[in-house]
Amino acid sequence: MGRRSARTDAAEGAADHANADAAFTAYVAARRDVVRRTAYLLCGDWHAADDLTQTAFVKLYGAWHRIRDRGALDAYVRSVLVRATIDESRRPWRREKAVDAVPDNPAPSDIASAVADRALVRSALAVVPPGQRAVLVLRYFEGLDVAETAAALGCSEGNVKSQTARGLAALRATLAGSGQEVTSSGD
Repeated sequence: MGRRSARTDAAEGAADHANADAAFTAYVAARRDVVRRTAYLLCGDWHAADDLTQTAFVKLYGAWHRIRDRGALDAYVRSVLVRATIDESRRPWRREKAVDAVPDNPAPSDIASAVADRALVRSALAVVPPGQRAVLVLRYFEGLDVAETAAALGCSEGNVKSQTARGLAALRATLAGSGQEVTSSGD
């Protein structure tokens, strides 16, 4: 066996790299639209889907030489898409929502009464049974509707409605017992 020259090894390495790049380019060209559509279904926004698609292909390119089973490329890309979607949703700026009007800040004199009201409601809420308290918190503090609350708690919508009514009654009774005026918002 003869010795191989460094020049021969470099030429073969360059040819392998060129073949790998060509295979990657062919894969991206063939799967770009499918991957973008999947990204859209994950995030619900075409612009974010474009970003997620690009992220997935960049990560795929970095791992291209390590992936031996070319049949697993779609699974790898889907996995990267899901992880990238979750990562993006956790970023603080993704949780900010644009609004038409900036909410009014309370006047300085209102702050003391707001703090007192908050403390009173928190202590009254501690008296409400745990199941009813969970429903009240999800419905009125988290802003979930009946169906979302039922899904979050793993119960029926009827159960959410009855627990809401009972929880509000218990909360009103506790607040009335403390001498506070109780108003109903119609819920």
